[in-house]
Amino acid sequence: MTERKLLEDQLVALVPDLRGFARGLARNYDTADDLVQETITKAWANLEKFTPGTNMRAWLFTILRNTFYSHTRKRRWEAEDVDEKHAARLTQPQHQDAGLHMKDFWEKFMTLSPDQREALILVGASGFSYDEAAEIANVAVGTIKSRVNRGR
Repeated sequence: MTERKLLEDQLVALVPDLRGFARGLARNYDTADDLVQETITKAWANLEKFTPGTNMRAWLFTILRNTFYSHTRKRRWEAEDVDEKHAARLTQPQHQDAGLHMKDFWEKFMTLSPDQREALILVGASGFSYDEAAEIANVAVGTIKSRVNRGR
């Protein structure tokens, strides 16, 4: 029997232990099963990185634990929206004239002097303070304020 086959058999034999650990972490059978499946997938794909003779159970538990905490951190930033009602409230129907307004703005913006465009981009679009914009443009603060005012 090959070494890889022995490792695969060892991995499969540890699935019940992984399920128990995952259920203890996740406190939910479905989530636990997903964690075990992802752990097995990761371990199977990286089986050549496992050092034979070391503790495979500890290796698998570490993968499962790290996967659990990664999912926990990720879920902190996600909002559950099964029926997509929340997403529907956030969207806005597209207006046909939005592109025309942008075209008009761009044409007028391009008629400004390069100094005024730079000042407006730094202060208006990029959100820099007048002091920061003056430092970036290597001019006095009053000059930036003047350029922004004239550009507007």
